[in-house]
Amino acid sequence: MTSTKEHVDFLYKYHQIQSICAQLTKATQSCDHNAIPISFIRKRETSEVASNRQNLDQLPPSYMYSMIFKDTILEIDDDDDDDDAKSINTLVIYFRQQRIPEIQINFLQSNYHQKSPVWWYSKSMFLHSMLNRALRLLDMETMIKLGFFIRSLHLQLKQLHQEQSSNFQQAFTVYRGQELSQQDFQNLCNSKGGLLSFNNFLSTSKEKEVAMDFVNDSPHESTENVSVIFIMTIDQSTISTSNTP
Repeated sequence: MTSTKEHVDFLYKYHQIQSICAQLTKATQSCDHNAIPISFIRKRETSEVASNRQNLDQLPPSYMYSMIFKDTILEIDDDDDDDDAKSINTLVIYFRQQRIPEIQINFLQSNYHQKSPVWWYSKSMFLHSMLNRALRLLDMETMIKLGFFIRSLHLQLKQLHQEQSSNFQQAFTVYRGQELSQQDFQNLCNSKGGLLSFNNFLSTSKEKEVAMDFVNDSPHESTENVSVIFIMTIDQSTISTSNTP
């Protein structure tokens, strides 16, 4: 018969394990959030490219590779349902090779068409982090296998923008909290007046407090990183239509 003391000890250890799991989950999500790749393009570089297209080699390679991939991946046609099914089956095989938990793979395979691409991307599971990692490392194998999902996500975001653009006639501000390495922070400072390219699907919030939470709740404090709040003004009158994500 279990004594009261043994029961209390068990509950204490159980809550400790829960706390550790929660901290690990939070740390993983924070690292994934902060790992969004950024290309820094100085004002001088943008001026040189604008004056002569032959100066494209002056742009950061990561930016050029990202743009080339985006242009290429969106040219593929996914209208055929059979091709879509084949892509999902191929992706499932790849997930198993990457040792993704079988329960998560089965959930995605069974429910993929019942949920929207934005729902899948926003869900806290392996798909979001795998895509971010592939885009960050320019992992072509993973990016190609996720190509049909990238296209679906891009098309849904484009549709949502068209449907909701009339609701935002006036400029508005969104925020993003992120940690940068010392080198990236210096690159950011040196790019004043130039351009920033977030080489990924970017999550922001209209609430500054939400962005602050991402830098205030960092699981680790390090002098190697700098906490930054990006403040972005979105003006519909100056936004041009893009064919790339």
